[in-house]
Amino acid sequence: MCYFKNKQHYNIKTMDRRNFLKAVALSGAAFTSIKESEAMNLMVQSFQTADADAKYDLVAIMDGEPEVMYKKAIAELGGMKNFIKQGDKVVVKPNIGWDKAPELAANTNPKLVEAIVKDCFAAGAKEVTVFDHTCDDWRKSYANSGIEAAAKAAGAKLVPADQESYYKEVSLPKGKSLKSAKIHQAIVDADKWINVPILKNHGGAQMTISMKNYMGIVWDRGFFHANDLQQCIADVCTYSKRPVLNIVDAYRVMKTSGPRGRSAADVVLAKGLFISQDIVAADTAAVNFFNQVREMPTDKVGHLAKAQELGLGTMDLAKLNIKRIKV
Repeated sequence: MCYFKNKQHYNIKTMDRRNFLKAVALSGAAFTSIKESEAMNLMVQSFQTADADAKYDLVAIMDGEPEVMYKKAIAELGGMKNFIKQGDKVVVKPNIGWDKAPELAANTNPKLVEAIVKDCFAAGAKEVTVFDHTCDDWRKSYANSGIEAAAKAAGAKLVPADQESYYKEVSLPKGKSLKSAKIHQAIVDADKWINVPILKNHGGAQMTISMKNYMGIVWDRGFFHANDLQQCIADVCTYSKRPVLNIVDAYRVMKTSGPRGRSAADVVLAKGLFISQDIVAADTAAVNFFNQVREMPTDKVGHLAKAQELGLGTMDLAKLNIKRIKV
């Protein structure tokens, strides 16, 4: 366990018994209104083995190491071979935006990235590319995040994203504020891509998760901030080539000072992971999980509802078949 001297910081394991089920099942409802005995009964039921033929819309898992949680979660969806086929050119898109060590939770956990890349190759991928349009110097961000070494160890190639020439303009006919965007050529050329954000606080967008992670595949992010950031985040997700999986890293969660963070005081060891093809559902579940660390109403994260309005997924988790696992 990880404990903090400051009472505002705590290990999210303190909510194991009472809050995990509710955090990934309802749209931000307070779990404290449910009696402890009822919570325990629900939790026991939720962790029972489900029908082997069940088709899950979302898998929520907690209390394991990143690669362990990923392996258990993807197995519940039938394995990576359900999403990546022989000969596919694949992009794995983590958040690598910041020149920060993994312990500071500014970037996706490198152990998770390595496990996903290996799994893509095992499923038959011809090649796997990893990149991000970083905010800090890309060379330092790639190296100091630990993602460069992890991705290369798994056989992936890393490409930069710091030049406009790396991007191709695409049309976004369903967008409301954003009608076109320059998308990194690696995504444009890929057969499949996998979205692997980290769950953290963001000063402008409130939260940065799967949808916000799209801002790392576009060139002109300034337009987003100047033209209704929440709507533009939803709009860019209408791009026709959508991720085959959204895998949310909630192993360490940056609860304050995001997206860059300042110190370890901003970080909570949460040990969670969410995986879904539904980007709205994945982010909604992740926001509800974040609420166990710091209050963040889903209606404050405006791009969730805007994306739902665009038909990109659902915030109504009660209608989904969710598998919940405690390692």
